[in-house]
Formats: sequence, structure tokens, C-alpha cells
Amino acid sequence: MTAVPSSPRRVRTHRAVSPWLFLLPGLAVAAAFSLYPFLTTLGKAFTDARTLAPGRWTGLENFRDMLHDEQFWVALRNSALYVVLVVPFTVLLPLLLALLVQKQLPGVAFFRSAFYTPVVASVVVVALIWVWMLDDRGLINGLLQLAGAGPVDFLGGSWMLLFSAMALTVWKGLGYYMVVYLAALANVPRELHEAAAVDGAGALRRFVSITVPAVRSTMVLVGALSSVAAFKVFSEVYLMAGPTGGPAGQDTTLVMLVQRTGTGLNGRTGYSSALSLVVFAVTLVLMLLVLRADRREERA
Repeated sequence: MTAVPSSPRRVRTHRAVSPWLFLLPGLAVAAAFSLYPFLTTLGKAFTDARTLAPGRWTGLENFRDMLHDEQFWVALRNSALYVVLVVPFTVLLPLLLALLVQKQLPGVAFFRSAFYTPVVASVVVVALIWVWMLDDRGLINGLLQLAGAGPVDFLGGSWMLLFSAMALTVWKGLGYYMVVYLAALANVPRELHEAAAVDGAGALRRFVSITVPAVRSTMVLVGALSSVAAFKVFSEVYLMAGPTGGPAGQDTTLVMLVQRTGTGLNGRTGYSSALSLVVFAVTLVLMLLVLRADRREERA
């Protein structure tokens, strides 16, 4: 019995529909857990909704309230400062670390694993370890006292606490970005370094003239990822400063303010949604600026 050939129209329909059937499960998950929450947040940002009340339409009132909210400006300052101080270290230090562990030396595999361990460790566990080390009676202050220096209040002062959280963020991200740089460095021809060494170029000259141009696109990627992560930082500061955001809330970040404002029985979910939109807008601008800078470098 011979099979009846399909009509050209049926074949075209089948080819047009089949890819969407494969994409449907992923699209459904993305719509349920990403698109729908985003649209809900977008709608609530223009209302005075609370946890147990849907609220009413208020237009731009939430955004006007931000301009007069002192805590918002403190949180924005801390989040912006986090980006300015953390990103340069997370771009440069992992590159230097990757150059160090790239060498085929005895025991280098152990150091690669050791540097990557903080990445797989829970941020809660890592933050608690840092709190114990930075406490007035912790390991670091104990070593300072043995050296004759007085104890440093790492967790008491607002600025010291914020800088301690930044150090934790940099330390925890070193291993992850190191692996990213190792993949990029594997594509750099060794002959370029050998030729430059023959011409008398030192290690610093080879790093600036060969390594950096070869991994520039990777540095842009790391800068973009670390910028977004630094601006949206929450766990490190929350675990080290507490729910109040340090003394008088001076270490609060924007994401911490979103969480604090929108939770509880009387949480201002409308105002919290407006804050979330500000976080989204700033991170989007950061990504666009980094990508634009990368395109300018490629054209130059």
C-alpha cells in the first residue's frame, strides 16, 4: 500500500508550526515566571497597592515620592558606589589570577580548585564566615592585635561595613570570572608572546600589548555581568549589615530597599514595584553603555 504524498501546503504549515511546538514549554515557563511578574510589577508601580490591598491608580506619585525619600537616595548612592568600586577589581583581578593559574606548574590544579571553591559555596555560609572573621574578636582583629594594632570595627561603622561587603563580593566572584578568562586566554596564540619576548618585551609590555587586546571582548563581558550583579547586590550586604541595613540604614542598597518596602502585612507593594522599575532601568542602561563602549573599541 503506497503512502499518499502530503500536499505542499500541509508541508509548509508543518514546517512553520513544528519549531514553535518545541519552543512552547520554554516559552510557557518564561511567560509564567518572567513575563507575567514583570507585567504585574509594571502595573503596580503606578498604584498605591499594599500587601493585602490591590490599591488604586496613582500615576507617577510613587516616583515623585522617591525624589523626597531620603532612604532612596542613600540606597542609590550605595548601589552606585558598589558598581564603581567593585567592577574594576572584578575585571582586573580575575584576569591576573587566570594568567597565574594558566601556567603548567606542579600543583596548579589544586590552586584552580581552591580559587573556584567560593563560587560553589553558599553565599550565606561565606557571609557568615566573613562576619566571624571580621568581628571584634574575630581572626583578622586577633591578628591585628598580635601585630600591635588596635581592633578595627569592620562591622560597626557604616562605611567599613559597606567596604567589607564589597570585599566579600569581589572575593566570591574571583573564581567564576577566572574560569571565563581562562577560556579566553586559551585562544591567544603563544607564538605572539614568544615573538614579543624575543624582541625584548617584558612581562608587563606583553600583558598590555598582547593579552589585554586579545581578551578585550571578554573583559567587556565580565564588566557587564559584574556591573549588573554589583548594582543588584543584596545577599552580601543583607547578611553582614542585617535587615535594617547597618547603622541607621546607611548601608542599604536599592534591592534591600525594595525587599524592605514591599514585605510585611503593611508592605507598600506599589512603591516597591516602582523601586524595582528603577533598578531595572539602571541595569539596562549599564548594559547598553558597556555594549556601546565595546562597539566603539571594535570600530577603533
